[in-house]
Amino acid sequence: MMEAQTKAITELREKFLKKLSDEGPPDLKGFHPADIARINTDDWLKRFLEHHEYNMQEAFNMLWETCIWRRKIGANDINEDNVKREYLEDGSFFSHGKDKDGKKLIIIKSKLHFKGAKDFTELQRCIVYWFERLEREGNGNQISIFFDMAETGLSNLDMEFTKYLIGLFKSYYPYFLNYIIIFEMPWVLNAAFKIIKSWLPAKAIPKIKFVNKITLKEFVDPNDALKCWGGNNDYTFVFVPEVQTNEDALNGKLDNKKVHFAEGSPLTEQSPASFADQTNEEQLLSVEPDAITFNKDGKEITGVIILKNITTDKILSYKIKTTSPEKFRVRPSSGILQPSEQKSIAVVLQPGYDVRGLLHNDRFLVMCLPVKNADIAAQDLHTLWKSGKPTEQHKLKCCDGTENNETQKSQSILTSNAAGTDRNIDAFFSKMDHLEDIYKKLHTNIEALKYIFLICMVTIIVITLVILYTLKSDIKESIDRLHDDIKETMYQEHCRSI
Repeated sequence: MMEAQTKAITELREKFLKKLSDEGPPDLKGFHPADIARINTDDWLKRFLEHHEYNMQEAFNMLWETCIWRRKIGANDINEDNVKREYLEDGSFFSHGKDKDGKKLIIIKSKLHFKGAKDFTELQRCIVYWFERLEREGNGNQISIFFDMAETGLSNLDMEFTKYLIGLFKSYYPYFLNYIIIFEMPWVLNAAFKIIKSWLPAKAIPKIKFVNKITLKEFVDPNDALKCWGGNNDYTFVFVPEVQTNEDALNGKLDNKKVHFAEGSPLTEQSPASFADQTNEEQLLSVEPDAITFNKDGKEITGVIILKNITTDKILSYKIKTTSPEKFRVRPSSGILQPSEQKSIAVVLQPGYDVRGLLHNDRFLVMCLPVKNADIAAQDLHTLWKSGKPTEQHKLKCCDGTENNETQKSQSILTSNAAGTDRNIDAFFSKMDHLEDIYKKLHTNIEALKYIFLICMVTIIVITLVILYTLKSDIKESIDRLHDDIKETMYQEHCRSI
């Protein structure tokens, strides 16, 4: 068993390094040196294999995408000094204590979180900070996420935030989740968690544990459970900065030096000279348009890049890269252009991606180099691109093809969801917003009824007192009259007897 495991880890490492050697990293900056160092540690690679039950291809895909994502967001360089410190200090999420399996807890204090109240990008960085910190402190040991939902309501529900958390476990932090413990979830949020469950793979559903003050002891020892959960721990949250160690390789503190692999070739593809620095005075390639316009074509959302070799005597090799390789499929992403040849490149949005952030986040880079002949061998072409020879570069943005058409704007692909799941979520949000409006109106009406009821009660009491006072006066007058009548009668009887 151990031998098979070691063999799988070695195969995964070799598969990663081979692709890196053959294709180079998708990002111009290359993979982060700290992540490359982790590739050489068995424990990290083992987690990817365990996450996918030793399915080699799935483990490899996740490893590659994780390295891309980590470089893109700067996961290795995130610390308490470059995130929004106030988010770490407000107590809405923090780490304290362990579950019964000895796994550290990251606690989400839901009643302190309000959807839209914080900058979402900064919030994401703070969550990544905690994930990275707990990985370092636990040497990659699993964690449990604890949703403290006591005293929460609809205003505390943030599906986007929850989806991001789950996405981290699902896509970028392999074999890192032990339990999702949900403490005292209000019944009004049951529908939301049905959607949340749909985001998890089937094998992760049993990890969700709904608990209250009585059943919490099954997963968290009473001595670790906070007093507000019914436990014995009187901990009061105060943010404590991480204690730094010298384990630079795992902490992302490696010096930014070149890392090499077999045969001494540079591990990261060196970025050729930038467009501003290029030495070519003559423009070789025409690229249109300046911004890729995306439109719906049948079931696909596509854009087109037109490349034209504007020289009459040079053969060009071109390559197209994007900041979001997981989101787009470029067909073909590289090739050869004969003198004066024109070629259309299709850029297709992958299914299931929400493109609402397309205009702001995604970029494309088109590069070209002259080659001696069109039949250049693939290996020679690869060597040429890695040589560091200056290239001609064209940077492209993205735009919405319907944004200037007011009659179609409501159907813009950039303001709608590309996948059925997202449409369901939008419908859910709409219903929840409607329900929240009804709840607010009902609450207002109840408060008004309470006020009216109070006035009515006061009025009834006053009227009752007035009636009682009136009755008392009438009774007293009647008694006085009766008493006078009796005295008069007795007096008359006395006179007759005399």
